[in-house]
Amino acid sequence: MADFEVSGDGTMVQVWPAEGLSAPTLEHLYLNQVLPLALSRQGKLVLHGSAISLSLGAVAFLGRSGRGKSTLAASFAARGSAFLTDDSLLLEKTDAGYMVQPAHPSIRLWDDSREALIAKSAVIAPSIQYAPKSRVLSDDSLPFCEAARPLRHIYFLGDRNATEVLIEPLRPVEALIELVNNSFMLDIETPAVIAEHFSELIQLVNEPIYFRLDYPRDYQYLPRVVQAIEKHAQASTANESV
Repeated sequence: MADFEVSGDGTMVQVWPAEGLSAPTLEHLYLNQVLPLALSRQGKLVLHGSAISLSLGAVAFLGRSGRGKSTLAASFAARGSAFLTDDSLLLEKTDAGYMVQPAHPSIRLWDDSREALIAKSAVIAPSIQYAPKSRVLSDDSLPFCEAARPLRHIYFLGDRNATEVLIEPLRPVEALIELVNNSFMLDIETPAVIAEHFSELIQLVNEPIYFRLDYPRDYQYLPRVVQAIEKHAQASTANESV
């Protein structure tokens, strides 16, 4: 559909789109595929995940495509907890920890998720040519958080076999493997780049914020999932501060 050329330092991107490629499709390719890789080349830490903003800070959901990251983010947003990002989780290290940076104000959803979670008045972006998901734009019914928020918890989504909400802590080595599997990296062959990336992940994994999350993939069950996550995040944050 398009050839993208990213400069060595990740600060410049050139594109040669195929004839007939629509502008929305090109924008989507850039925002969701190319930009995270370019940011990683700048030394930024970018993970494949969604994030929402709660009173305690940002809560992120990581996992392979199809595990429900976007659906969870939309579920929280539809209930008033603004989302920060749908697919690319950009983390900035500070003296106090890590901050989740907001991405573009839209969430991509399958039609059944959109119909179950989003108001009929929601604004839908023009369709893209290679994926059937709808891109739902933020509005009053789907609030977006425009400010960076401190990262409090990361939940890795399970394999969808649970019959109830299951949340369990992960050991650092388990969390590290999950972080590696959910990293955006443009260069996977240069030893220095890989070493720097692993160094960043090892620093990140020292935070006691990692949990495995699984639950029944049933839209009627989602309110209980949201409540369970909110309750667990509040309790875990309280325990960490003691």
